[in-house]
Amino acid sequence: MKQTSSPQLTLVGILSSFRRAFSGIVLMSGVVNILALTGSFFMLQVYDRVVPGRSVPTLVGLAVLAATLFVFQGVLELIRSRLMVRLGQGLDAELSPSVYSALMRLPLRAKLPGDGLQPLRDLDQVRSFVGSAGPTALFDLPWVPLYIGICFIFHFWIGVTALAGAIVLFALTLLAEFRTRGPTKIAGQYATTRSALAEATRRNAEAMQAMGFGARIAERWHAVNANYLNAHAAASDVAGTLGTISKILRLMLQSGILAIGAYLVIKQEATGGIMIASSIMMGRALAPIELAIAHWKGFVAARQGWARLKQLLSALPEGATSVTLPPPVSTLVVETISVAPPGDQKPVVWDANFTLSKGSGLGVIGPSASGKSSLARALAGVWLPARGAVRLDGATLDQWPIDELGRHIGYLPQDVQLFDGTIAQNIARFDPDASSEAVLAAARAAGVHDLVVHLADGYDTSVGEAGASLSAGQRQRIALARALYGDPFLVILDEPNSNLDAEGEVALSAAIQGIRDRGGIVVVIAHRSSALASVDTVLVMANGRVQAFGPKDEVLSKVFRSPAPLKVVAATERGVPA
Repeated sequence: MKQTSSPQLTLVGILSSFRRAFSGIVLMSGVVNILALTGSFFMLQVYDRVVPGRSVPTLVGLAVLAATLFVFQGVLELIRSRLMVRLGQGLDAELSPSVYSALMRLPLRAKLPGDGLQPLRDLDQVRSFVGSAGPTALFDLPWVPLYIGICFIFHFWIGVTALAGAIVLFALTLLAEFRTRGPTKIAGQYATTRSALAEATRRNAEAMQAMGFGARIAERWHAVNANYLNAHAAASDVAGTLGTISKILRLMLQSGILAIGAYLVIKQEATGGIMIASSIMMGRALAPIELAIAHWKGFVAARQGWARLKQLLSALPEGATSVTLPPPVSTLVVETISVAPPGDQKPVVWDANFTLSKGSGLGVIGPSASGKSSLARALAGVWLPARGAVRLDGATLDQWPIDELGRHIGYLPQDVQLFDGTIAQNIARFDPDASSEAVLAAARAAGVHDLVVHLADGYDTSVGEAGASLSAGQRQRIALARALYGDPFLVILDEPNSNLDAEGEVALSAAIQGIRDRGGIVVVIAHRSSALASVDTVLVMANGRVQAFGPKDEVLSKVFRSPAPLKVVAATERGVPA
């Protein structure tokens, strides 16, 4: 049995998993807030006892005691701040595996706004806020009534003034909530759009340089960037304005407390010590509220990011307990599947239905936009069928855990992408336990071994970002070896010869035949006739529907009544994207 966690339970229990840390922070916050009374009571004793009594030893003793308590308070606040940073790191460590897993699957399930990296930015935002000074205000706020209560003990009107100041600042906090929520959300949306455009610019730098439309793309980026800066400025202005108002109000209230205290001293209803101590107490009482206002923008952004993360992980659960199935060895059954692109409702493949047995080689042909690549993605488990099912040895693909299923499937997509790393790492799918024998076997099966060993560093050659240091043909052949790594039962090749020379075409045909000879099943999406040389079955698609399926010679003789039928297909399609 294999056990995987549910994202919903993970999100609900994420904070409870840190309950010991939270308990420690709450305890330290209580001690810190009690120690924060040191300044007020020190001034009270100095003005009411030391100065009237002119006792230097008492002053020295009070000063040493106050200094000790201040040092202890500082140490606890330092520990608390560091613990909050570690708490943010722990939160990231708990969530990041699920978030990254969802990030990998999200483009296959829905249309993505921007560059698709918003979940990672959301996680960064949550972690940064948890590790900042903002959350400490939340731990200090429950102690505000204690300070206000002591102000009432000093004198009724001093307490009333402190309470009125707390109410005013609390109203400013509510105002910060309502005024920063919208601008912060808009700024986040523009930030996503800006990042996506910047990434597209980087990917298409060669085309922009060659065809001279970089300036026009730059104008688009500047417009998006201006919108982002304006939205960010709007959110910052609101937070800054309210923060400034709260600071001025706090200073005014402290001065007001002094004025009221002075009046009470004149009326002999309070002492000088109470006048000074109540001013310090007022500042301490209002400090958490002011700190909360100052960090409210970050709090709103973190809360919005947290909500998006919860929605993401709830929509893309990682799976549940399942029995580990044996490797497929017999059949591929496609049961009347319809396939729609992620985020779309309209299928591009309708009611595809066929069966392949071990040793079969299927060639899929048809005009551009007929649904061939979409069918390939469904067979590989990349896209989920809107209805119907794809089965290996009778089991639907979702009955295997993703990593387990991946060992039984080889997939060469139409748009080949490699990861920054060595050729050996890319062939081995970055398996840290990959043996040299398995890597060499895949390379030889793809006919790419001789190509690799003639490179300067052989299998240790770094391919660069997205395989940029290799030619298109080299990338395609190495990606073919990656698809064949581990002798998967089902291999799907989407236009595998689009960038191959004559030598590569021969190696591809040999690889297809090798899959069949070892009892695997290979599906080839083809635009060129050479890719079909080693298949025995052909499926013809048009307008998203299967038009014909059967033995290669029989189907081709029916569909193309010409001595060279596939040349006609290639001639009509190669100028149009699939």
